[in-house]
Amino acid sequence: MSDATSKPVVIETQNLVGGYLPGVNILNGCSIKAHAGEMIGIIGPNGAGKSTLLKAMFGLVQVHEGTVRLHGEDITNARTNRLVEMGVGFVPQTNNVFPSLTVEENLRMGLFLRPKKVNERLAAMWDLFPVLHQRSNQQAGALSGGERQSLAMARALMMEPSVLLLDEPSAGLSPVRQDETFLRTRMINKTGVCIVMVEQNARRCLQICDRGYVLDQGRDAYTGTGRELADDPKVIQLYLGTLATDVKTKDEGA
Repeated sequence: MSDATSKPVVIETQNLVGGYLPGVNILNGCSIKAHAGEMIGIIGPNGAGKSTLLKAMFGLVQVHEGTVRLHGEDITNARTNRLVEMGVGFVPQTNNVFPSLTVEENLRMGLFLRPKKVNERLAAMWDLFPVLHQRSNQQAGALSGGERQSLAMARALMMEPSVLLLDEPSAGLSPVRQDETFLRTRMINKTGVCIVMVEQNARRCLQICDRGYVLDQGRDAYTGTGRELADDPKVIQLYLGTLATDVKTKDEGA
């Protein structure tokens, strides 16, 4: 795995403090950064602030202190439509497709800001997600969980973002569909899109990500490469359990 940390920083948070209500903070000084071409995993216990961090980066949670920067520009508390225009894509865990619209209509909705490029971007999504091309006239609500997740990611990619924020993409999926989702995520990353992914499947997340952050009580408690975190005794004891050795075994056999 190449050292992506020598490349320019795409998105970063610095000492982020914030939450959903005034005076009630879920993030308590969280700092992360993702470089060009990197795939970053965010793991940690329930309530650690993982999803809140992504939402704060996308302007959906009020930041009270600290900053969010995109390519060096301060985007703290910026409006979501501006962030989309600037190249930030976000895929929430739930309610991430329009169930009554067809697959193609969902994708077209993802490019409403640049309608002249619809056909070009649709062709790119059909290449990246062949199953969606096959289901192009099918209502999104009739898709399987894995297909809906693919559609949500494809819609976010219609605007050609430089960074994609994914909130627990494997949640609610069967093990087979989880593997497909992780594979698809890595394929997207290999096209040059920087990815910051919050994931409940910590072991699998560390296996496929370049680097990871462990959040605890709204702070970045540990950071390192996927292998470093998977082998760290404290991370294993507190967050991964004995099955953390599965990551090491799979990596060594790959």
